[in-house]
Amino acid sequence: MTDAKIRCFGNKPQQTLYAQYHDEEWGIPVHDDQHLFEMLILEGAQAGLSWETILKRRQAYREVFHHFNPIKVAAMIDQELEALCHHKPIIRNRLKIFSARKNAQIFLKIQKEFGSFNNYLWRFVNGQPIKNHWENFQDIPTRTTISDALSKDLKKRGMSFVGSTIMYAFMQAVGLVNDHLHHCWLRIA
Repeated sequence: MTDAKIRCFGNKPQQTLYAQYHDEEWGIPVHDDQHLFEMLILEGAQAGLSWETILKRRQAYREVFHHFNPIKVAAMIDQELEALCHHKPIIRNRLKIFSARKNAQIFLKIQKEFGSFNNYLWRFVNGQPIKNHWENFQDIPTRTTISDALSKDLKKRGMSFVGSTIMYAFMQAVGLVNDHLHHCWLRIA
């Protein structure tokens, strides 16, 4: 995007996907369980990589993981997951690929226990997004006591690739936290 908008990230002309993600998703509250599941799996896949790398592969992830239908992902068999370890359009990390199924199974248990994953997740922020007012991108934390608590609870339930730093990025991605910078055009006062 080559417009005059001031963004937290995605300002370079070659970062169109990043700018679009910033403008249309990052920090916007999500209450749809399927979208929450998508972001949970994508954030886990991102571990150790750039988010832009994942955005470029997002459509491929949607295709191989049944558009992030947690019921279908939970039912994937070993042979399907093993084949994905050789599927170039996604990150071919066996642990991350197999964790998608395990996390889907736990996701479904959480839905059953709380009525929805949305109900489970949003209770960590008392149902309201945390709106921060950072001046610089370097000021934004990589984890908080809330992401620590979310991570600890998901790990206790058996999920993987849900460390505190990953969970803070997830919280930003689905709007539990709004970390748009003070000078960003999307800053919410």
